[in-house]
Amino acid sequence: MTPFKGTRRGALGLLLGLAAVPALAADYPAPRPAVWTARDFRFHTGETMPELRLHYTTIGNPSGVPVLVLHGTAGSARSLLTPGFAGVLFGPGQPLDASRYFIILPDALGAGESAKPSDGLRAAFPRYNYADMVQAQYRLVTEGLGINHLRLVLGNSMGGMHAWLWGVTYPDLMDAIVPMASQPTEMSSRNWMLRRLMVETIRRDPAYRGGDYAEQPPSLRSVNVFYSTATNGGTLNYQATVPTREAADKLVEARLAAPAPKDANDFVYQWDSSRDYNPAPLLGRIRARVLAINAADDERNPPETGVMQAAMARIPNSRLLLIPASEETAGHGTTGNARFWSEELRAFLQALD
Repeated sequence: MTPFKGTRRGALGLLLGLAAVPALAADYPAPRPAVWTARDFRFHTGETMPELRLHYTTIGNPSGVPVLVLHGTAGSARSLLTPGFAGVLFGPGQPLDASRYFIILPDALGAGESAKPSDGLRAAFPRYNYADMVQAQYRLVTEGLGINHLRLVLGNSMGGMHAWLWGVTYPDLMDAIVPMASQPTEMSSRNWMLRRLMVETIRRDPAYRGGDYAEQPPSLRSVNVFYSTATNGGTLNYQATVPTREAADKLVEARLAAPAPKDANDFVYQWDSSRDYNPAPLLGRIRARVLAINAADDERNPPETGVMQAAMARIPNSRLLLIPASEETAGHGTTGNARFWSEELRAFLQALD
């Protein structure tokens, strides 16, 4: 691993990216949504679906250099089309300028408008895992879009873990991977414990009824707010933005008043799918160049454990960018703001050229 010593300390404040997609239309080519159906999709469980719907969005000309960009848990392609992410990356002169690159943003299996339990199967939907989700992305890229080589696989949070799996599962299919807000190691410690508690809380809610509920279980809203507050936001950021009990109460009340996740089965499947994630034994297979990007205040991937550093040492042609914690960073959510790392991405891609 090549150590990365430089960090961006003058990054602008975090943009949460809640603006609608049309507001960005002038900044880069209009996103094109589409659907492709994977035939006879076989899950790791051995179950097969004759037709698996995969929704995706592309930006740029199909003749451009192909780049795969992957979203986080419970997100979608649309969740990446924000001022703080797409608005910093895909416009003219930006690191992934859509006039040069063909950008592919899939809705992961189980999320967005791709196939998921709430389509009708409910808890009878195959209990997919990250390997199944990456296989679906692979089939979309190779069979659906006819692309046999990618310049880059970039992913954030769950998308970062998927990027690691791309690197070990299809090592010759890409030149580079940029996994963010993630580690190439077994799901464990506080991150998994809180995921497990969140899923178990819903499953043990009497209203859940084994996934055959008439109304969404009441616990769905509270566990979502609890997990996101406990594992996202950044300690320094919270202290700066909600420094009093009154301010903290207002934030909690606002989060509890916000719309809950749409479906409990979808939610349970999405978070449970990380249960057996562990690319660590296969890291020696990675041939792509790697720029891993994490935040020093990431609650789910705390750098003080040394786990990430040990894993990176096993990967040739790799380096780690650790964004320093500040009042402007947002813990696990820091990498959702591309201003903190866009110039490092530009330099990384130029070095590939």
